[in-house]
Amino acid sequence: MEILDILIIGAGPIGLNCALEAKKNSLTYLIIEKGTIVNSLYNYPLYMRFFSTAEKLEIDGIPFISTAPKPGRQEALEYYQGIARQKNLNINLYEKVVKVSKNNDVFEIETTKSKYAAKNVIISTGFYDIPNLMNIPGENLPKVKHYYTEPYPYAKQKVVVVGSSNSAVDAALETYRKGAEVTMIIRHSEISKSVKYWVKPDIENRITEGNITAYFNSEILEIKENTLVFNDENGQAHEIENDFVLAMTGYLPDFDFLRNSGIELQGDCLNPLYHPETMETNIKNLYLAGVVCGGKDTHLWFIENSRIHAEMIIRHIVSK
Repeated sequence: MEILDILIIGAGPIGLNCALEAKKNSLTYLIIEKGTIVNSLYNYPLYMRFFSTAEKLEIDGIPFISTAPKPGRQEALEYYQGIARQKNLNINLYEKVVKVSKNNDVFEIETTKSKYAAKNVIISTGFYDIPNLMNIPGENLPKVKHYYTEPYPYAKQKVVVVGSSNSAVDAALETYRKGAEVTMIIRHSEISKSVKYWVKPDIENRITEGNITAYFNSEILEIKENTLVFNDENGQAHEIENDFVLAMTGYLPDFDFLRNSGIELQGDCLNPLYHPETMETNIKNLYLAGVVCGGKDTHLWFIENSRIHAEMIIRHIVSK
């Protein structure tokens, strides 16, 4: 079996950037990706726009040309998948890594399709795969969606949107404008301060004028077939008619996979242990890159500020 210099888990923007750096340094590498190239971006809402401008999403100095100040999902897919094609990156798609173990100085990587060996492993798996569940009765009903793609299925439906972050606000506004009767259930006292600055006034105005109903400091107690029960800020229970629940409660890294790979997780946010200058974990030659580094604090790292991880990691590998 060939022993690769590097095996990269995840073909998101940062995983691709790691491959580009490996290629420039004449290192043998392979990316293993459970879905398509930039799979998380592919599963974003169809009309999503980034907070970052195009140049801050660039990797390897390759220009990202956008027709708008803030690129959208489709432009990002074209950009990153185009790089993978043009640079002829070594990627195995629709293949999931199930186990990473170390035998002396070589990692053994088991996937759903094969087995590999590598001197170094980079985990760049993001956090979009596991919904942050509410853990309430009825959450497993078919009408409850933890992923939102487009508003059209919700026309003329009674929709509850859970949360007040960017994804929740986008879902609320888009479904409202396609004819849904929208109610937002929000644990906090206001719309999140992290909501895109050009969208925040829009949602606040729709709430103020009563076109979107919002219950702040509130919590869902139970989801039923045709209704939903929640507590308001005074602790009073309400039951309202409901067709769909869009639970935009966030997402989490695969902590079990990190633990099973030997990576230490620390604190309430389960922050993975790594060296901030090399991105090497407590396991020698096992690295983290991208948003997976933040643990539960998924707003800590994003494309714009984690692009540097690739160069840091490859520089450290080459130096050894």
